[in-house]
Amino acid sequence: MSTVVKTITELVTPILEANNFELVDVEFVKEGKSWYLRVFIDKENGINIEECALVSDQLSEKLDSCDPDPIPQAYYLEVSSPGAERPLKRPRDFERALNKYIHVSLYQQLNGSKAYEGTLTGLDDTELTLEYMDKTRKKTVKINRKQIAQARLAIKF
Repeated sequence: MSTVVKTITELVTPILEANNFELVDVEFVKEGKSWYLRVFIDKENGINIEECALVSDQLSEKLDSCDPDPIPQAYYLEVSSPGAERPLKRPRDFERALNKYIHVSLYQQLNGSKAYEGTLTGLDDTELTLEYMDKTRKKTVKINRKQIAQARLAIKF
């Protein structure tokens, strides 16, 4: 975790806790010539734009009062919902995704594939079970959590 992400996580957590919001993710990335600080937040039944603006305003105030500035370069602050394809990072995220359609990318191939999309039908501390379609056949795969590069909710078409 970068020092910027760690610092922002520490600064935004009390704001979110005071409003019963949840931190989904923090990114600090360079795109083209510009830097972006993205804070993804959520709550049960979803987050709205006014709530994102509230967190953005309060976080901006905190950042402006920090000395020394934790982010010396110019950047754009974006506070938003994680969207329909919310990332799954923490154990709690996976628990909430049980019986939902997800996408999983792996570090290495498993049974000839580095990505799976299907319904999360089971999980424990070491692996998850995914039910997916292989052409017209329903299959099941067990994936060790250490093999997962990224996971997110997915939209089934």
